[in-house]
Amino acid sequence: MAKTIYTCRECGGNSPKWLGQCPHCKAWNTLDEAIAEPTGPATRNSRFQALAKSQPVATLSEIEAADVARTPTGQEELDRVLGGGIVEGAVVLMGGDPGIGKSTLLLQAVDALSAQMKVLYVTGEESGAQIALRARRLGLSGAKVRVLAEIQLEKIVAAIESEQPAFCVIDSIQTVYSDQLTSAPGSVAQVRECAAQLTRLAKTSGCAMVLVGHVTKEGALAGPRVLEHIVDTVLYFEGDTHSSFRLVRAIKNRFGAVNEIGVFAMTERGLKGVSNPSAIFLSTHGEPVPGTCVLVTLEGTRPLLVEVQALVDSGGPSPRRLSVGLDRDRLAMLLAVLHRHAGVSCMDQDVFVNAVGGVRIGEPAADLAVLLAIQGSLRGKPLPRGFIAFGEVGLAGEVRPAPRGQERLREAAKLGFSVAVVPKANAPKKAIEGLTVHAVERIEQAIEAVRGLG
Repeated sequence: MAKTIYTCRECGGNSPKWLGQCPHCKAWNTLDEAIAEPTGPATRNSRFQALAKSQPVATLSEIEAADVARTPTGQEELDRVLGGGIVEGAVVLMGGDPGIGKSTLLLQAVDALSAQMKVLYVTGEESGAQIALRARRLGLSGAKVRVLAEIQLEKIVAAIESEQPAFCVIDSIQTVYSDQLTSAPGSVAQVRECAAQLTRLAKTSGCAMVLVGHVTKEGALAGPRVLEHIVDTVLYFEGDTHSSFRLVRAIKNRFGAVNEIGVFAMTERGLKGVSNPSAIFLSTHGEPVPGTCVLVTLEGTRPLLVEVQALVDSGGPSPRRLSVGLDRDRLAMLLAVLHRHAGVSCMDQDVFVNAVGGVRIGEPAADLAVLLAIQGSLRGKPLPRGFIAFGEVGLAGEVRPAPRGQERLREAAKLGFSVAVVPKANAPKKAIEGLTVHAVERIEQAIEAVRGLG
């Protein structure tokens, strides 16, 4: 009788019996039953062999530190997220919802790279004819793009060793399986083992590789968490399938900055980079409307102007707090600060906050813009045309500075904004042409400044 084992979806840890909580990472309800695999030396150590080649012990100051060479992919926004282009031997994991555009973007990148290096596109979800049909629809020649429709790991490895490409795409890692394991494709053991084998091959051969991954309904990458630790770069493809705009965000990058984003527009000819993404996230109102405030946020090295909208309405005995694109818990905290320090109460009101364009704002510098939008919706008075704000708000009501405030203000001035309310520490030492800056230290000062502008 085959022995069963329970494997955690989050960390890949094993348990001889089912438990409600994983004993390794303490996650709840993540243990799945599977047939125990034979544990020979090869399978037991393969994921550790995926690391770089071992080097002798050396003194840190004596190690030569040279910048890695990068090859542009032909997609400027993708290169921005990667840190300038692909790196020899680097492994990139790209995740996203079905139909979001992962295969389309990678096929465009493969076609552009084929003009300067050998490339291979391995598809496990589609046939070669379907890939060719998509290439024709996108207007790609595909004259030098090699395609392999295969899901068995051993055959894929043999093809990579035979073709010796400099760039390879595996679409997707959840469909690949190894004959060495008896579990089904997509299981924790198969995904972990296949990713480790492919990563080791990339490191030893110098082939840059992209692994396409599925995501769960919560938006996280499917498979064991160790998958993200093995690879060099993790990219998330975000966006609403009903919208034409897509965001590619770097969550981990050993060869560049994290939290960098690339903005794309889906067209009939595939995904095209957006050179001025601020235009996406700003609504076009004929006249200023109550409950809106423009924020200058930072995504990696890029300042973006995003419109924050708030709607305050009578909510009855159980008012709701709902935010889209912003942290809901932080919204509740900001409403308490607004009441305690500025005397603006929303206790019996429904409060809805939204970041226009589907962008997700994670930095606290959005606090001031959110509060001014809420206050404007409650009073029914719009902010003046050309108004921007940014700054973190503390529990004591103080307005804290945001990083790289001068760059934010210059970006706003460049796009024609004329009035700004910012933390006092972010006030420019030299006047910025066309921009009037009101520096504040507390939230009540910010609200008074806005009332003075009205």
